[in-house]
Amino acid sequence: MKPGKLDSTVLTLGFAFLYLPILILVVYSFNDSKLVTVWGGFSLKWYSSLWSNQGLLDAAWVTLRVGIMSATFGTVLGTLAALTLVRFGRFPGRMLFSGMVYAPLVMPEVITGLSLLLLFVAMNIDRSLMTVTIAHTTFTMCYVAIVVQSRLLTFDMSLEEAAQDLGCPPVKTFFKITLPLIMPAVVSGWMLAFTLSLDDLVIASFTTGPGATTLPIKIYSQVRLGVTPEINAVCSILIGLVTTGVIFASIMTKKQELQRQRDEHEAAQAA
Repeated sequence: MKPGKLDSTVLTLGFAFLYLPILILVVYSFNDSKLVTVWGGFSLKWYSSLWSNQGLLDAAWVTLRVGIMSATFGTVLGTLAALTLVRFGRFPGRMLFSGMVYAPLVMPEVITGLSLLLLFVAMNIDRSLMTVTIAHTTFTMCYVAIVVQSRLLTFDMSLEEAAQDLGCPPVKTFFKITLPLIMPAVVSGWMLAFTLSLDDLVIASFTTGPGATTLPIKIYSQVRLGVTPEINAVCSILIGLVTTGVIFASIMTKKQELQRQRDEHEAAQAA
């Protein structure tokens, strides 16, 4: 077998291994049978019965709220951390700051969840939606910092210098010049943080409280008694939402990149 054909085969098998189980989950969410492994015909009854399962709906709503809030806070903090590491050079405590930012990447989730639990208990903070959001923000911001930092390392500083030479203040330069140019990386970081928050089980199980049960925890507690088609239905809806968000973000990022290229071309022609 030729090397190119072998690479294509391996790649195809790899993608099939990753995405075929997700496709099977979506297909069996339309299964008429109560047995998730036995096809009983096409039906939408599990989607209709899902709306009467208040426990799953509440867990899904909590998961979405935690994901949106933690991704937003993590994106803001991660972007600021990336700016600090790239723009401020060798400042005192840089090594400690960098280690604290990237620690959640290598820290086992069990240790992160347990340490946050002990912190909340020591501070006499009741576990709730807020504590889960804080926990998810803590470990998602480092991923955003890596994505944004990689974009800042290739950023053309002459664009900022030109704006400041024309009298634009530093803060306004950031919002008018820097932020629009690094926005694709910021959006990518937000999507990554949101996905990680939706997927988390270990850290949420340590920091959750009454009324703040996330969907992964709810599904894990029910899986021990057997997977129901309603779980397939709610997972399919979340897959659809995430897929739609990724497609929308990709389209917006592509439009911004094309607009930036047009602006650069017009500026070059005017010069």
